Amino acid sequence: MDHHTILPESCLSSDHVPLSIDISICDEVIQSSKLVITPESEQEKEFIKDIISNFSLLDTSNIDNIESLNQTVNQLGSIIEQIWSKNAKRSKISKHSKQWWSNSCSLALNNYRTSRRRDNWKSFKSTVKEAKCSFFDNKIQEITNKSRGPWELMNWVKKRKLPATEAIKYNGMPCLSSDSLWNALHNSFNTALHRQVDFSILNEVERKPCQIWNPFSRYEFKSTIHKCIDSSASGPDKMSWHHWKLIIKNDDCLSKIINIADACINLGHWPKYFKISTTVIIPKLNKTSYNNPKAFRPIVLLNTLGKLVEKVIAERLQFIIASNNFIHPSQLGGLKFKSTNDAGTALTHIIRSGWTKGRTTSTFAFDISQFFPSLNHHLLVLILEKVGLDPKVTNFFANYLIQRSTKYLWNELSSPSFEVNMGVGQGSALSPILSTLYLSPLIYIIEKRFKNLNLPISILSFVDDGLFIVQNKSLNISNSHLFCSYNILSNLLDSFGLIIEHSKTEIFHFNRSHGPVKPPPLDLSPLGGPILRPKDSWKYLGFIFN
Repeated sequence: MDHHTILPESCLSSDHVPLSIDISICDEVIQSSKLVITPESEQEKEFIKDIISNFSLLDTSNIDNIESLNQTVNQLGSIIEQIWSKNAKRSKISKHSKQWWSNSCSLALNNYRTSRRRDNWKSFKSTVKEAKCSFFDNKIQEITNKSRGPWELMNWVKKRKLPATEAIKYNGMPCLSSDSLWNALHNSFNTALHRQVDFSILNEVERKPCQIWNPFSRYEFKSTIHKCIDSSASGPDKMSWHHWKLIIKNDDCLSKIINIADACINLGHWPKYFKISTTVIIPKLNKTSYNNPKAFRPIVLLNTLGKLVEKVIAERLQFIIASNNFIHPSQLGGLKFKSTNDAGTALTHIIRSGWTKGRTTSTFAFDISQFFPSLNHHLLVLILEKVGLDPKVTNFFANYLIQRSTKYLWNELSSPSFEVNMGVGQGSALSPILSTLYLSPLIYIIEKRFKNLNLPISILSFVDDGLFIVQNKSLNISNSHLFCSYNILSNLLDSFGLIIEHSKTEIFHFNRSHGPVKPPPLDLSPLGGPILRPKDSWKYLGFIFN
């Protein structure tokens, strides 16, 4: 307390002397208005019309070098920005703001305020009622067509305000300025930047035959964008999926988008315009404290056209790896037609099959720390070569992964631009399939090590949540097998530039005995790990086992 003053003259009859203390408080930026284009409004119709007319003037028929590709994409970005600024309307934000309010409501209200006639008041009330009914009918229809259904209405799926920057601590110090907050976030989400990786580890992985990459088709783009949800958050370009659905209905615009996408693959280049992103910080669920950057998850928002091309590429990759069986059969995350339900069903089947043989099923669950931001770009490209992709596709990814930049958003605060040279961003359409491919060689090598040591251990993997499963009548023997598996896992993860999140490591035994059972702990401290004590219940991928 350097800035304080003692006020002895104010003590009066008390024996306590008052203190006057100056506490510096950072200014909080409160956004009172923003530029928007209201859905289904005249401004939106003009916006789409102007985009289509200007898009048709772009020449994408002969993009044969990187310079012309960058120039075309940058020109498209400038067109979008200029037309957005031209048609956007400044909207005031207040506690009285209502999502259902429409232009017809404003017009009816102005008519009443001008005339003060009772019939105009009734007309205004009727207009408000119609606007509400129309808005909520559309909202119900939208939620009905979503996979999450009525849960979309719950408060816990809505945007939550983040704590004040001063509440965040990094290296034991509070973030008293916005600069310290940005550095804390960036350093926390890029901890793997200087980790060593053993590239020779991939010599143990078989290389699949090379597959030719064909030009993109109109059907691929139309079917992909049809699945996109209109209400998804837009990226730096402010374009929504609803906008691009309207634009792609124009055949000329769709042809130009396909030409740009094919040029990116053929030239092995991803334009800088598509590499710019905004990283939104959201809190992880069920954390006891939110004073550490690791209690939050970074979600990347990209320019929407680039994201559309990414989605089409991801669909193509899913088909390729399904046809050549590069993905390990135990991987159930990041893939089409596979979900947590499949993982829970598979585990339940394994447990019950063990019971029929009179064996106890022991599970060792582990989580890879900061998985998505920790993927090494060079190793990932080498893995893509092992997949059997066309060389021009691997060249594309070698450029796609590098020289990316992002701005962090914390409530209404926005950071300067930061370079991102590690990992794949959560929010990118390619991050699920690329992260799954990154883990496939690791699981194959672990399985090979288990077979060489005659360890009867099964594997289940759902993205960065792994599970080792062993069945035996003796829990001590099961623990010894799991001890060996942890040693193998730790060494191999180190070769891939990954580490285990020890706080999320758990062990659970499925015993059918009706009497009291006191399973022994699994002591991993000789290997630098924790001492795991089995609990009475265990939560795995949303399932609760007891």
